[in-house]
Amino acid sequence: MTTFVYETVTSSLDDDGLRTLLLNRPAQLNAMNRQLISDVTRAFDDANADEDTRVIVLSGTGRAFCAGDDRHQHQHPASETEARDFVELIQNATRAIVLGDKPVVGAINGWAVGGGFEWAINCDFPIWSQSAQGFFPEVSLNLFVTGGVTALLPALVGLNRAREMLYFGERYSAQSLLEMGVAWRVVADEQLMDTARATALRLARLPPYSVRAMKRVLRHTTSVDFEAALRLESEATIAGFMDPKTTALLKDF
Repeated sequence: MTTFVYETVTSSLDDDGLRTLLLNRPAQLNAMNRQLISDVTRAFDDANADEDTRVIVLSGTGRAFCAGDDRHQHQHPASETEARDFVELIQNATRAIVLGDKPVVGAINGWAVGGGFEWAINCDFPIWSQSAQGFFPEVSLNLFVTGGVTALLPALVGLNRAREMLYFGERYSAQSLLEMGVAWRVVADEQLMDTARATALRLARLPPYSVRAMKRVLRHTTSVDFEAALRLESEATIAGFMDPKTTALLKDF
């Protein structure tokens, strides 16, 4: 096994071609800051470019998968250019996960909030631990979702349920997400990583060409213009960042 540590993401490759990426800010519940987002993008880009990597497993260390934006490090963007730079950083992480060739197995533990929930949805095979929960707080904070979920979520749950999840920001249990089709599997907490590895091994043993072609074709057929969704999300998120009301709402969250 080879291991490489980015600043906030640990990447390890085993002899079966499984690359495990662990979000590694446990004291902050793996909340997103610029460094974590950049490291996720780099880790996925490196994994997708590595011929020895056949399948990617994504999870988080500690008590959460990813608790969304790090509120303690949030600063109101000084300009639209600064806001755009940050939002594109987020969307580039999504591109690395969703548009990369390698299938991604998600091992979703604890909280998956906002952008963390988006990363869970970005996975091809999202496996949730029984105690995990997810929700989208963005609309209540005068912000907008990213991660291509405006295209991906309706394809998974239908337009009406997607509206409910995105507008109202209700908290959903892993079992509820399984019943809706957001989670692929739900397992006991202690079985999460073993189940994720077993699933990744099944994928790794399939012919790589057909596996990668299937990911690519399904992505195009289930989301006709994924890049258009990303662009529209970005513009809405930038506008939210530039509204002074947003900072006040974030302070009270």
